[in-house]
Amino acid sequence: MVSKQAFLCSLGSVYLSLLFVFLLMDVYARPANNSALKEKGTDKDENEILPRDHLNGVKMEMDGHLNKDFHQEVFLGKEMEEFDEDSEPRRNRRKLMAIFAKVDINNDKRISAKEMQRWIMEKTEEHFQEAVKESKMHFRAVDPDGDGHVSWDEYKVKFLASKGHNEKEVAEKIRNNEELKIDEETMEVLDNLKDRWYQADNPPPDLLLNEEEFLSFLHPEHSRGMLRFMVKEIVRDLDQDGDKKLVLSEFISLPVGTVEDQQAQDIDDDWVKDRKKEFEEVIDANHDGIVTMEELEEYMDPMNEYNALNEAKQMIAVADENQNHHLEIEEILKYGEYFTGSKLMDYARNVHEEF
Repeated sequence: MVSKQAFLCSLGSVYLSLLFVFLLMDVYARPANNSALKEKGTDKDENEILPRDHLNGVKMEMDGHLNKDFHQEVFLGKEMEEFDEDSEPRRNRRKLMAIFAKVDINNDKRISAKEMQRWIMEKTEEHFQEAVKESKMHFRAVDPDGDGHVSWDEYKVKFLASKGHNEKEVAEKIRNNEELKIDEETMEVLDNLKDRWYQADNPPPDLLLNEEEFLSFLHPEHSRGMLRFMVKEIVRDLDQDGDKKLVLSEFISLPVGTVEDQQAQDIDDDWVKDRKKEFEEVIDANHDGIVTMEELEEYMDPMNEYNALNEAKQMIAVADENQNHHLEIEEILKYGEYFTGSKLMDYARNVHEEF
């Protein structure tokens, strides 16, 4: 007969095995992408000089994945970090109620689409200002001589140093036009970065980026030209027939059999469903079954007021239980997880006493 201690140890091993499988599914269930810039940096120093895949307040990642945090980003702005699963629910409710009062500018105790649109634009601008602030700090990190311009070679030295190369040795070899020993993957990233560097270099081109151009390099959403370049990169990665347009099958394509079990398939199915809905209801503006670069560019533009209004209407529709095309405080608290990313427990019991 198996002892209780042995049974518990066995049960613990099974649990750890299942947890490991689940974590693997979470990593591998997302579609592959050809973009060499798709990896999100985790090292702070590397993030200072390597453009990130994720752009706050933009509906799509730079590698073509949908931004799953978009609703929270354009509703919470800089306050997004204050809402998390570990926060005390009552504290989160009070914060959400305070935000509700700010959005409700006419104080009629409900939020209209126009009020939500104004708020979305305001929060998006917050993300813009935060990007500008970070870019200035990062620019100083890659401008060693402080002359207000960064050359491609200066950037290349800092980038390779962040990848583990000796900064002085790299700088000397570049200065003497000597060959650098760089692995194929890093070389591919560098080639892609150089393309973006050229695009960010406003006329007349001199391969020197000032602070404003460097901001466009790190944050293409700040420049119409760079936003257009970003769209071309995404279409290039997803476009399978080379017509520079996207049909639904291209937009929802998945790699074959990354993890072969039912739970992984469910994750894939949810991913496809989300992309299909976004393609048909939002990105394909004229509903002809084809997404052009122009349509994708309008969709990606974070400061497009028409898109902000549509987004406002969609966000309201999610929680509008009484179908009056407005949000009341009870509705926004009930669907708090959608707006904040964190659960708000016992909202009905506490809402009136907290007013």
